[in-house]
Amino acid sequence: MAAHVLRLRIALLLGTLRGDGRHLSRVVLGLAILAAATFAACWGILRLRDAPTSVVFVVTVLGGSAVTLGYALAPLIGGASDPLDPRRFAVFGLSPGRLAGVLALVGLVSVPTAVLLAVCVCTAVVWTDHGTPWPAAALGVLLQVVTCVLLARVSMAVTSLFLRDRRSRELSGLFALTILVVVVPVAVFLASLEWGGVVPTQLTGAATTLARTPLGAAVAVPLLVATGSSQAGLCILVSLGTILVLGLIWAWLVHRVLTTTERPVSTRERGGLGWFGVAPGTPGGAVAARSLVYWFRDRRYLANLLVIPIAAGLAVVPLLIAGVPPEIVALVPVPLVALFLGWLPHNDLAYDSTAVWMHFTSGMRGVSDRVGRLVPILLVGVPVLAISIPVSISLHGRWAILPAMVGVCASLFLTGLGLSCISSVAWPYAATRPGDSAFQQPQRTGAGGAIAQAVVMLGALLLTVPALWWAWLAITRDIEYADMALWGGIGIGLGVLVVGVVIGSAVFTHRGGRIMEFIEST
Repeated sequence: MAAHVLRLRIALLLGTLRGDGRHLSRVVLGLAILAAATFAACWGILRLRDAPTSVVFVVTVLGGSAVTLGYALAPLIGGASDPLDPRRFAVFGLSPGRLAGVLALVGLVSVPTAVLLAVCVCTAVVWTDHGTPWPAAALGVLLQVVTCVLLARVSMAVTSLFLRDRRSRELSGLFALTILVVVVPVAVFLASLEWGGVVPTQLTGAATTLARTPLGAAVAVPLLVATGSSQAGLCILVSLGTILVLGLIWAWLVHRVLTTTERPVSTRERGGLGWFGVAPGTPGGAVAARSLVYWFRDRRYLANLLVIPIAAGLAVVPLLIAGVPPEIVALVPVPLVALFLGWLPHNDLAYDSTAVWMHFTSGMRGVSDRVGRLVPILLVGVPVLAISIPVSISLHGRWAILPAMVGVCASLFLTGLGLSCISSVAWPYAATRPGDSAFQQPQRTGAGGAIAQAVVMLGALLLTVPALWWAWLAITRDIEYADMALWGGIGIGLGVLVVGVVIGSAVFTHRGGRIMEFIEST
């Protein structure tokens, strides 16, 4: 039976090369791009043959962890039907346990697995050049491949069982964004790393931590064996335990799939509800979905987002003219971006115009409105900062400053959001109406708008002074202050955000009538 299923699998793979000319050209182009990417990855890995063992350990563990995570998330992103779905083999009359074993074995025959195997073989060559015995290198390759294949099998089964009615373009975009946030910082680090230098202690610590987890245990085993580390046995146990747990989950999922009828397509999937089909069916989820639609379609919001990188870039020019060292100037734009991102929602309630009446007439709690409105800016801000911070640090040239930069940006961003939660309901001011030009500003009486803007921006800066001070000490005196800036900045930011949501919720509830008067009069 395994041989029969294997022949079916090979026939399916060869079947992709059949069809009209347009389909065939797309398949050939895709395979060519994949082959080029595989060659580039293998070439980059083989360059590590002359690198120090510590560098090879960090790179392979971080890269292997990212690949393992990708195998878990790819089925959630792709949305394609699984050719090895257990339901398709129900007519063979196999027992769930036997079918699970056959499908897991045949799952090794695929294009992604071939790419993974090629990369792992090149990595094994690097391991052996650094003193790893070939049996340990082969064990690492085997553990990594089996873990990834089983993880993909489990993820596809979970997707078919539980996420089929919630699959949408928006949800796929969120998963793709998650992968981007993980891949880009790692790529920036690898591109900027001097192979003859010393790996930052923070990255070594991160790689050591990942080596003890299911994500990086398999690829950490060979070098730990080569260096005689006492952690090698632990990593082998973690990797084998991961494979055992994934195998048991896969067997249970096959049994569940074979004994569960496929659900009909739900109204949410047929209706094309977009973000409303992705968000939870709660008041806060409804506010988040409506805000996401505005942020990604309303030109007023898009114009505000486009202005941020321009403003941050312009701030660099006078610093360079004044003679500030370029490595210091490289650290300035990203905190400014974090500050502006946290400041953006300070008047978001006024942008709703008369549509905000729905929140009050439905009896919505203030916390649902406040939290729901934070979702779009978090979905925009977190990926932007996660990508731009490593780029800034690579230009600076000292990766040990990374924790300090994260703490400062987190404090500026989160404190700005917390103060904006209060400002948008306590001091709203007239904003551009829906449908008007993003650069057409309404006439305002009084200085309420300027006060609200200044309170949020200056307040975020003042609250971030401790993190800024610790970051400056990390740059000029002792790098140990970087950790203080990291945890201090995150703690201050989260604290202000929670307090801002609580106060803003109370103000939203008690000033509903005045807010409606303001909206009707502007």
